[in-house]
Amino acid sequence: MPIRSPFPTAADRPLVQRPTRTGLCRRNLAGLLGRLLPGLALLGLTLPVFVIAATAATAASTTALSATTTIDAPAITATLPSEERVPGGVALLDVGPRTIAMPTVRYGESPVLVLAAADRWLAVVGLPLSAAVGEQQINVDGRPLTFSIVDKAYPTQPLKVEPKYVNPDPADEARIAREQALMQQAFARFSLPLPSQLRMRAPADGPQSSSFGLRRVFNGEARNPHSGMDIAANKGSVVRAPLPGKVVVTGDFYFNGNTVIVDHGGGLLSLYCHLDRIDATPEQTVDTGTVLGLVGATGRVTGPHLHFSVSLNGARINPALFLPAPTEP
Repeated sequence: MPIRSPFPTAADRPLVQRPTRTGLCRRNLAGLLGRLLPGLALLGLTLPVFVIAATAATAASTTALSATTTIDAPAITATLPSEERVPGGVALLDVGPRTIAMPTVRYGESPVLVLAAADRWLAVVGLPLSAAVGEQQINVDGRPLTFSIVDKAYPTQPLKVEPKYVNPDPADEARIAREQALMQQAFARFSLPLPSQLRMRAPADGPQSSSFGLRRVFNGEARNPHSGMDIAANKGSVVRAPLPGKVVVTGDFYFNGNTVIVDHGGGLLSLYCHLDRIDATPEQTVDTGTVLGLVGATGRVTGPHLHFSVSLNGARINPALFLPAPTEP
């Protein structure tokens, strides 16, 4: 199957508001709202509550994109991923009070999802497996905000596969480079509308057969860490979208086999690999539960299973942080 894509081929330091004219205007507005709200309450009126919002800047422009959804503010805590400030984890960072305009946040060169939680703005930051332990930094409206991440020991996993999947020939290496560029382009997306929730349903039924972050050794040679979760489902089992979104890439990849990538908005994307069959097409809008394909054993595998990855602000992060906790047998 050809590849199809719509693309062209508590450790935090508190923010300090500088006394700029914009900042003074924001504080004056906050004070005015503070005086108005009690009167509005007596009249039975309320101001609208924006629950999830985000901004993004393109590489060639400083013009920001922004959007909001309108779910109730108390519900947002239940939809957040679990926080784990480790390489491959997620940091939930307070980036200011909602009495000021929603800030623009970046982690490195990538825009970051910002949402409203109660009376604060919250940045949801994906931490790549390559992130250095210790002090990290995001940029909030042009000002640095530091936070710390701690180490996590990921075990090693030896695997035996066909030799061509360890040392590809030059023609295959060229194909792999093209496919990796296409996936990186997909994972760099920051699109609207934003997800109305961040908690996902499991894309397939079955136990986890391999943990995220494993240091894998193929045929005795070390390779990149495992950037997803393997779900041990039988061949032909249905794979479903864990959240609403839009399909942005489908195709047969050298390592990943039959693959689907779904964009959920706000820099959050999900990846499904080794499918026996693809039942989705690029630009297709999907809902939670929409069938994307069937579990298979295509690409670099040792048997049938679903490889499920989650990407946030361009970083592959532990999908378990977005899924319900597994039930005890």
